[in-house]
Amino acid sequence: MDIYRKLMADERVVYLAKGTLVGLSAGFIISLFRLGIEFILETVVESYHYMQERPIWLLPWLLFSIVAAIIVGQLVKSEPNIKGSGIPQVEGQVQGIMKLNWWPVLWKKFVGGLLAIGSGLFLGREGPSIQLGSAVGQGISSLTKGDDVEEKILLSSGAGAGLAAAFNAPLAGLMFVLEEVHHNFSPLLAITTFSSALVANFVSLNIFGLTPALDIGMMNTIPIAYYGLVIGLGIFLGLNGWLYTKVVLSMPKLYGKLPFIPARYNAILPFILVIPIGYFLPQVIGGGSELILHLSNWQLSLGMLIGLWVLRFVFSMISYGANVPGGIFLPILSLGAILGAIYGKAALTLLSFDPQYLPHFIIFAMAGYFTAIGKAPLTAIILVTEMVGGMNQLMPLAICSFSAYITADLLGVDPIYESLLERLIASHDSKRIGKKYLFDLPVIAESHFSGKKIRDVRWPEDVLVTSIRRGQQNVVATGKTVMQTGDVLHVLTDLGLAKTVKEELKQLEIRRLSDI
Repeated sequence: MDIYRKLMADERVVYLAKGTLVGLSAGFIISLFRLGIEFILETVVESYHYMQERPIWLLPWLLFSIVAAIIVGQLVKSEPNIKGSGIPQVEGQVQGIMKLNWWPVLWKKFVGGLLAIGSGLFLGREGPSIQLGSAVGQGISSLTKGDDVEEKILLSSGAGAGLAAAFNAPLAGLMFVLEEVHHNFSPLLAITTFSSALVANFVSLNIFGLTPALDIGMMNTIPIAYYGLVIGLGIFLGLNGWLYTKVVLSMPKLYGKLPFIPARYNAILPFILVIPIGYFLPQVIGGGSELILHLSNWQLSLGMLIGLWVLRFVFSMISYGANVPGGIFLPILSLGAILGAIYGKAALTLLSFDPQYLPHFIIFAMAGYFTAIGKAPLTAIILVTEMVGGMNQLMPLAICSFSAYITADLLGVDPIYESLLERLIASHDSKRIGKKYLFDLPVIAESHFSGKKIRDVRWPEDVLVTSIRRGQQNVVATGKTVMQTGDVLHVLTDLGLAKTVKEELKQLEIRRLSDI
């Protein structure tokens, strides 16, 4: 009994237990989500094959698609926070910007995602899976009467569990939460998220089997002599990542110019346009996982690969821009795979290298393209490694991702999910609205704040450092407190001033780096 009491008094054990519960629940729900999407998409592809022989059925299919689009539009109208991938909303919840009601988000995202992704739109399941997992974590925190800190940790662990179950990638689930959602390391967050991701992956493996999500088979290690080509591939992907970011962020403005479709029914456009794509090319519809698996076996010419990329790029933008429940994670990976095939084919033509290494460029490009757009290289490398089930390509994956990251950074590409989150709070920009906004500010080695007392920093107006997380301890912040490398500052401001404050803090860091 004494041992039990001691265990229950240990915060880490409590979080570990709750993280396990989140993983079990999220793993089951995301697995159902995956099964539902696969069943609906297979039925849709079979229907297109059937309609190729009996085109008369295209008319009722068109009516069915419009009805499905209207249902999705109604779901988004009733709960706007289910639109898109859901990852910016999760980041907004963690940062304290947004408050979501977990139950409507859970079931409406589930149903809307099934209809949108299952219909063949060029959308991924991973973003919705992450938001579904975070909703499960938030729900468990609410049902167990957790405080605000626990809610953020459990919804974060649910997000990691969602990615783990979506792709059978528990390490990527953990890294995504640390690198993309929180941008810093917390032992309590890490152990809770890792337990959730492992358990969710275990549930998923029992349903889908041990085969990796993208089982490409054994691949030989690429020779060092080709590493120069790998660097060139990263630069090529960085340039294309800049293009992707520019176009996807412009889609709301383009959709706003549609004259005849109300904004809440934007889904009608992609639901109609996917019909001719599915009729003529049923093998390319959906998020793109099947396309990645068969890309190296289709023996497409360079011109056909470029045409396939244009089709996937344009319709991915149309699909995501409609604000339906669906992610860009998998479409980015599939676009990266096609770019890798294009680059490899061009190199094969110009340099006559060994064609057995063409699939390698496809794999490297998936990680590099996601890195260029998401600016999360560790997540990209680990995710692709887990998805293909091989560890012998880590070095070229890292080289490609690093060169893509540097190229995108020099072009001024901001992380796509952060840019999308800024869109969510843009209406409150630069004006006080009377709502508190608490965010984390990591103190890194070259930081402007490292080694300084709080009172010695010229903080932006309307900013208060409330406390500091140092290791596993929370330190009360006073003017005399010296900030140390590795600290995470808890900074309070007004929600309406959040973007401006962050820009001013960023400028402090830029000035500091320019002095080094």
